[in-house]
Amino acid sequence: MARILIVEDEENLRELYAEELSESGYEVEKAHNGKDALNLINKKDFDIVLMDIRMPEMDGIETLGKIITMEKKIPVIIYTAYSNYKSNFMTWTADAYLTKSSNLDELKAKIEELLAAKKSQGR
Repeated sequence: MARILIVEDEENLRELYAEELSESGYEVEKAHNGKDALNLINKKDFDIVLMDIRMPEMDGIETLGKIITMEKKIPVIIYTAYSNYKSNFMTWTADAYLTKSSNLDELKAKIEELLAAKKSQGR
């Protein structure tokens, strides 16, 4: 079972994503912001990180930078309501950049795609 870390400051969205992904067969952990996410990543192994950009304490762009400098290579999906961050060069280092939607099918498809790629690369 793949383990996904959801990093989202809005509690209702965090819970919605967790419920939907759990029902899809994933093991889910949740973090309120980037700082909490990095603490979890240092303690546990994750197959994918799903992360918002605008968050308190440490935003998604700063968190992404710290994740990619860690020893582990964890696929990161930026999942935000703000499409204007797509032009920020730091977001280019994410494995995917999706704009939030009430329909989570695109998100689930991207997660499956990244997990399949990770498995074929032996990561």
